[in-house]
Amino acid sequence: MSDDFDDLEQGGTVQQRPRGASPAEAAFTLAVVAGPDTGAVFALDASQPGPLLIGQGPACHVRLTDPQVSRRHAALDLTDGVVRVRDLRSTNGTYVHGAQVMDAYVAVGQLIRVGATELALGARPQGDFVPPPPRTTSFGKVFGASTEMRRLYPILERLAASLVPVVIEGETGTGKELVAEAIHDFGERAAGPYVVFDCTAVPPNLVETELFGHEKGAFTGAVSARRGVFERAHGGTLLIDEIGDLDLALQPKLLRAIERGEIRRVGGDAYLRVDVRVLAATRRDLDREVQSGRFRDDLYHRLAVGRVELPPLRERRGDIVLLAQRFWSELGGPAPIPFELLDRWDDEPWHGNVRELRNAVARAVTLGDLAPLRGDPASREVPDDDVIARVIADGHPFPVARLKVLEAFERRYTEHVLEQHGGNVRKAAAASGIGRRYFQMIRERLRR
Repeated sequence: MSDDFDDLEQGGTVQQRPRGASPAEAAFTLAVVAGPDTGAVFALDASQPGPLLIGQGPACHVRLTDPQVSRRHAALDLTDGVVRVRDLRSTNGTYVHGAQVMDAYVAVGQLIRVGATELALGARPQGDFVPPPPRTTSFGKVFGASTEMRRLYPILERLAASLVPVVIEGETGTGKELVAEAIHDFGERAAGPYVVFDCTAVPPNLVETELFGHEKGAFTGAVSARRGVFERAHGGTLLIDEIGDLDLALQPKLLRAIERGEIRRVGGDAYLRVDVRVLAATRRDLDREVQSGRFRDDLYHRLAVGRVELPPLRERRGDIVLLAQRFWSELGGPAPIPFELLDRWDDEPWHGNVRELRNAVARAVTLGDLAPLRGDPASREVPDDDVIARVIADGHPFPVARLKVLEAFERRYTEHVLEQHGGNVRKAAAASGIGRRYFQMIRERLRR
């Protein structure tokens, strides 16, 4: 095998990873050599916040007009002087040198095909200077010394200095709320209120009154007027957590509040002016939610003026040990932390990310030798896609939790059976063993 490659084992198959330069020297170009955008050239470098997206969506760094390209088609990661391409469950697939891939490394000179578009990876001229990631290892309460995190800190500083809305994306437990809090604390509104509203923690029929407040007598039980989170955040920052779960019917009202700076309480007639900076966090892929009709396109564009995607802990090389040592010290663990613990934790995938790691450290500090190994059932964190575990962990009342689990099941089931039958409702209903009308009612209810 050539000396220009390292072997990496991924998912039982051997991938070839090109040996590259240091992150400071990692500068590439992506040129469109075939397709509607032929001639376009995109500059890529490791100082940009990643991953860099390829697709039709407005959040994409490599934005294409090819109708066969998905809104978010593929992602590029630039670390250690190499380029990695990942397919994002695109409609027509991603190909490297003619072979369909889900996750692969790309060498300079190779072609990436998405839809009807071919992109050639090239090296930027050596005269172009690419600044290395900053040496700082934190931004407020956000901590991490990996290249993936250090590339984010300059972006967060710029966003904190502005007043634009920001969407913070990432898996559960990656620290989205800490990032939002840091943006507020380092901004000009730091002296103002910081209010958090979690869309998944409130029953659907109460979300509107929690957001915008209500007047006395607006509904049964409204014995007095009440301010919503927009009014409470006046002069400061409002974080809308898990905005991807916000009911579709409420999204136009939220859009008006953000665009015009005015809200109307439930049961009220007059509009009230509010001065609020809005940050939004989500574990969902909002581009995909827009594409499926579950999130309004205009609201997404209004929110995603600034956008940050937090990497999962398993991709933050070196940060697991640093974070574990930090948590161990904060939680009062006896020094030094056992090496075997660090070694074991460093090998874990951490589906629950930083939150899961902190919980594991807390168990070890509290129970010592009695703490179960993470591989034991009692200590294993539940993956992010386990809806039941997530709903239970959120602490909802039983009726609300039951409705959320049922809705998640109905959504997944209808999406799956429709995909199996090419979007044909009649065939999907027949395969489901229920009437077409009832199937359509479920589908329409989930869209609202």
